[in-house]
Amino acid sequence: MNALVAFAESESPVPFPPPQNLVEWKAIFGEGTAFEFNKIALIALIAFLVPTIIFLLGKGGSADKPSKIRVFAEGIVTFVEEQIAKPGIGHGYEPYVPLLTTLFLFIAIGNLFEVIPFFQMPLNARMAAPLLMALTVWVMFIAVGVKHNGAKYFKDIAWPPGIENPFMRGFVGFIEIFSTFIARPLSHAVRLFANMLAGHILLVTFGVLTIGTFAKLFDGLTGFIIQPFAWVGSFVGLIAFTGFEVGVSFIQGFVFAILAAVYIGSSLHPAH
Repeated sequence: MNALVAFAESESPVPFPPPQNLVEWKAIFGEGTAFEFNKIALIALIAFLVPTIIFLLGKGGSADKPSKIRVFAEGIVTFVEEQIAKPGIGHGYEPYVPLLTTLFLFIAIGNLFEVIPFFQMPLNARMAAPLLMALTVWVMFIAVGVKHNGAKYFKDIAWPPGIENPFMRGFVGFIEIFSTFIARPLSHAVRLFANMLAGHILLVTFGVLTIGTFAKLFDGLTGFIIQPFAWVGSFVGLIAFTGFEVGVSFIQGFVFAILAAVYIGSSLHPAH
């Protein structure tokens, strides 16, 4: 919305706002303090509360006569079990289903605010949430590796078995250390952040173009003849990308969660 305000105040037909206008928001309260609360924090709070309420309400009913909300909640858990936890972790996946369910729902709901009026900002287009979740997964898969394999977990990464040449074993070990403990969390966070930021910029772009071309519809004979086509194209693009972003919101939650499952599975079953 900051982008559209910037457009309305500009004399240029289709100006694009500075990048900070797309992702920075004024504090609702507590500005300049450790307790500053803005639109991103509000979205994160809602993304946390919605699944919490769903599962609390889902406790109602019985196994024989479940309520509709219970059927819905169980369907979500079944989806995570069958499509994320089992393929990603394999044997012994059960303890990690709550974490994977939380990640999937928090990311998907937070992303959906991209297309919700008056919010129009995906939670994960800011790096804080993706990085925090990636670091949580990082701590989890390291803890799982140590719990189930002890010091051998680090030894097999730094000095991979099955490689006869000591130089190559050390070289591969260095790559594995970098890949496992540095590249994994960074790529895990950046993949989600970059995808959502790119989608946000695309929607803002088509929103600005739609308003800009509409404003020029009756600007002389040229505007009367040409601008309707430009406006229709921009508007159709805006609608199409809005629908696309709804799908991307769930896909990114799925991808993040299944990568988390794969990382946990690699620590739980390192031989595989």
